[in-house]
Amino acid sequence: MNEPELEAFATEAGVLIEWEDVHGAPRRTPPDTLRAVLAALGLPAATADELLDSREKLRAPPPPDFITVEVGSPFQPLGGPCGSTASLRLEDGGRLDLSLDPATGFTREGVETPGYHRLEVGDQTITVAVAPPRAFGLEDLAPGRRLWGLAVQLYGLRGGEPRPFGDFGHLASFASALGEHGGAALAISPVHALFAADPDRFSPYAPSSRLFLNGLYADPAAVLGPELGDLGPQTGGDELIDWAQAIPARMAALRQVYARFKTAASENLRADLRQFEAEGGDDLQGHARFEAIHGVFFARDGARGWPDWPEEIHDAESPAVAAFAAQHADELAFHVFVQWLADRSLAHAQQAARSAGMPVGLITDVAVGMDPGGSHAWSRPQDLLGGLNIGAPPDAFQARGQDWGVTTFSPRALATSGYEGFLATLRSAMRHAGGVRIDHILGLRRLWVVPHGAGPTEGAYLTYPMQDLMRLIALESHRHKVLVVGEDLGTVPAGLREALDAGGVRGMQVLLFEQDKAGAFKAPDQWSPRACAMTTTHDLPPIAGWWRGTDIDWRLRMQPDLAADEAATLRSERDTQRAALWAAFSDAGCAEGDAPPAATTGPVVDAAVGFLAGTRAELAILPIEDLLGLEAQPNLPGTTTEHPNWRRRLAGPAEALFDAPGQAGRIASLNKSRPL
Repeated sequence: MNEPELEAFATEAGVLIEWEDVHGAPRRTPPDTLRAVLAALGLPAATADELLDSREKLRAPPPPDFITVEVGSPFQPLGGPCGSTASLRLEDGGRLDLSLDPATGFTREGVETPGYHRLEVGDQTITVAVAPPRAFGLEDLAPGRRLWGLAVQLYGLRGGEPRPFGDFGHLASFASALGEHGGAALAISPVHALFAADPDRFSPYAPSSRLFLNGLYADPAAVLGPELGDLGPQTGGDELIDWAQAIPARMAALRQVYARFKTAASENLRADLRQFEAEGGDDLQGHARFEAIHGVFFARDGARGWPDWPEEIHDAESPAVAAFAAQHADELAFHVFVQWLADRSLAHAQQAARSAGMPVGLITDVAVGMDPGGSHAWSRPQDLLGGLNIGAPPDAFQARGQDWGVTTFSPRALATSGYEGFLATLRSAMRHAGGVRIDHILGLRRLWVVPHGAGPTEGAYLTYPMQDLMRLIALESHRHKVLVVGEDLGTVPAGLREALDAGGVRGMQVLLFEQDKAGAFKAPDQWSPRACAMTTTHDLPPIAGWWRGTDIDWRLRMQPDLAADEAATLRSERDTQRAALWAAFSDAGCAEGDAPPAATTGPVVDAAVGFLAGTRAELAILPIEDLLGLEAQPNLPGTTTEHPNWRRRLAGPAEALFDAPGQAGRIASLNKSRPL
């Protein structure tokens, strides 16, 4: 098989042969990478015969049974001539007769009613997802207003009583206090299901499943009442969370709650749990089975995920798994119970936010992928890219590229399954929220995929059906009345931000990145109204840490072999950037006088908050670290145990934090520019 033939087929399958790196230099995907990616797509091409078979498979797909279309637009239901009429059964039970152009197969009319409708053409039935032209947004929720909110790492919250980490109970209290102080939104770190048995798996961006919640965050008292839902005595006064101790202790406490529930719960509570279980269906049962099995084999063998289990239970539908489930029925019921508690207590937190006057309330976060050894990969393997991880090519921040150790949906599987997994993920994130942040939304168009065993630089870009995905986001956001924010940082392909904006998805503008080519920071009136404005993110230093150079200190600690002149260059560049940032603050009327020294951060944080408040952005989100003037960032990319990622706790409960003089002044600055 010759290389041009392989490249032509890879292009047809959606793998990019040529691409540009962050510096604009042309790059080319090597043949071995193409073969590995094609194999993961179910299109092996290691030999000429395999390529021939895969080409036939790609070019002869089954007739579609799911299509997307924008409201009012004609569409082609079968991909070719198919008669002269079709009948559309609307979601509300009504019917609509459509005429078809016999030459092209396109409908002559569009459908004006958004929803998931059933089209009958001859003997075939097709689901037609009719989407609004854009996602639900602030123009629908709070037209003409400029709102502000905070971003927090949920686990870092504290309440009035000692607990080892924040949970949905703390979230409800924090949201109530924020609403009372004028905040409109509260963005939280992902709350996806992790691995309950493994206390080392606490990164919120490496979930076992995005369809379910992290049961550790459940607030039983909010669901069951203080007597049944009592978690018992808790510890947790430390600045850093000890997950190795905290996770087993919380799981043990939840088991005690479950034991009390089984003997003393009211019939209303039992009925609500039964309803939740019925609504969760096979997916919920599959997740419960995974958690139960993983608990056994993690305790026995330290198994990291399902590939480390015995071969006979690799298949979630196998008789061995069914036998295990029958033998451990009460353990499965416990994990369903924990999911019910988590779901209902997250709903309580969103209700608390809205009751406090927040027009948006919670903004949940959808991680870009999931662990290939986790619950989703085991129970729904047909959804995912087996054999590939996702990451990022080399860029200005990670010269060696990134392999994030997670996988995600296969674009071919999305199309053939009617986007089931993607829709389930959106619905889970939107279920109890007023907004959703989609991590690495660049993946709607293309993702950097890395074959297992290869280095991050040995990956390729795989394209995705962005038009369909955007339409489904628009439809689901309107059904849930949820605004959508896309994390569009990194190596952004040309035209992506314009496409997101046209579809009603807000991008992100981060103060530390908003510089022109000469190094000057953009003035507040140069920021986009439709972006979500932030000072920093969880992967970047807070303003105080950036000003002091804490991030540079960490980089030098992580790279002790860095030459002295390179270290001096980093310090010198930061001096220049400090001067530029202070100049922007001064020009905007947020600061006066000379720039303070690197060790003096308070006035800089004050100015940054005022600057953010004055931008044109309709939604400004201030990370809690910048409200409090903290220096340490929640996560240092590229590290695991070297930096205390995802472990830092706040100093006190919301009321104490918000009412302290420094924070009160910053909140007043936000409220002055962005009153509710």
